Amino acid sequence: MKHTRTLAVAASLAAAALALSGCSGGGSGADDNTLRLWHYEGADSAMGKAWDEAIKVFEEETGATVEFEEKSFEQIRSTASQVLNSNEAPDLLEYNKGNATAGLLSSQGLLTPLDDAVEEYGWDDQLAPSLQTTAKYDEDGIMGSGSWYGVPNYGEFVEVYYNKDAFAAAGLEVPTTLDEFEDVLAAFAAQGVTPLAESAAEYPLGQLWYQLALSKADRQFVDDYQLYENPVDWTGDEISYATETVADWTEKGYISADSSGLKAEDAGVGFISGDYPIFFSGSWWYGRFASEISDFEWGTFLFPETELSPGSAGNMWVVPEQAKNKELAYQFIDITMRPEIQAILGNNGGVPVAADAADITDPKSQELIANFNALTEKDGIAFYPDWPTPTFYDELNAGLQELVNGTKSPADVQQQLGEQYQAGVEDIVG
Repeated sequence: MKHTRTLAVAASLAAAALALSGCSGGGSGADDNTLRLWHYEGADSAMGKAWDEAIKVFEEETGATVEFEEKSFEQIRSTASQVLNSNEAPDLLEYNKGNATAGLLSSQGLLTPLDDAVEEYGWDDQLAPSLQTTAKYDEDGIMGSGSWYGVPNYGEFVEVYYNKDAFAAAGLEVPTTLDEFEDVLAAFAAQGVTPLAESAAEYPLGQLWYQLALSKADRQFVDDYQLYENPVDWTGDEISYATETVADWTEKGYISADSSGLKAEDAGVGFISGDYPIFFSGSWWYGRFASEISDFEWGTFLFPETELSPGSAGNMWVVPEQAKNKELAYQFIDITMRPEIQAILGNNGGVPVAADAADITDPKSQELIANFNALTEKDGIAFYPDWPTPTFYDELNAGLQELVNGTKSPADVQQQLGEQYQAGVEDIVG
């Protein structure tokens, strides 16, 4: 899943590594005019379509050949450390961002520092500061500083999806303040409708919890929580407001207590079916909603009255240290950053990082990208709640399940989460 940061383990079976490298020839067979490229995006996805066009442009302009192999996310995740430390490494691949993935590989010396290429091609000028955070890692593999080890060419973020027909039938408008948002929730609840499609077994409720904290937070809170700059106060205003509000909204019927046993798919399908008029989750749902929702009109808006929202740059192009043709890799990355390739991303449900707004023609895509640009322009990308430690995703979900079940008080949940968070951070930074 795109919101999580998964641990890239170094101890994988050699057989798995061989399965990943495949039978089509390894790095030792590459020549000076071949770019070996791996990624895990489907051919019909926004990224798949954009990168397929980039391959055509690359081959036409350079005269080189692209040897493309589509790998699954799990294939790359589970065997990356071994494969990238061998002559089977590709020249360029898509890889997950974060301390426990790209950061881990960079600290192991398996990725090429890209500082010179970034300067040469000007990619830093195309990426907002918050999008650069997940592209840079220090010597310990902690994101946010140090050398560039990846280049993202798309983004992702969390926003509010809403059923326009349900809003109109209830005489409601898009809220612009948090008080107005709560008024909307109350109006639906008064009609016997649970307004929020939620899941506590997986990520949506954790994203809402984090967004509520961010509505009371500033950039320093994000840097403390995500980058360990200062200790996080788990009894402070930000986290207390988030935890107490989730409990309050559950008690008032804005969130179903049944969400403790539901998964993200359940919440998303609940919105698609019209059972819930509001869904707060990621831009990665956009394409599915566009193709599957036919019974009502829907739209999106940013969570009201906050400067910060969950989100990040997308997964990144990385160049293995063992790559044979690094210069070709840099040329391909640069092509994917061009406006015409970015426009393909944007017109197919993706969130481009460097598109010309005039090239985006689909109205819903324009709305999606305008929301993302509004966030990046105010440095509002605040990453995801589970990112600080490899185990915090499961720990946060478990805590929120107890919160909506009513088996633990907000104070007890905060204490539990604070202790788990701190233990995880100490394992990383000592």
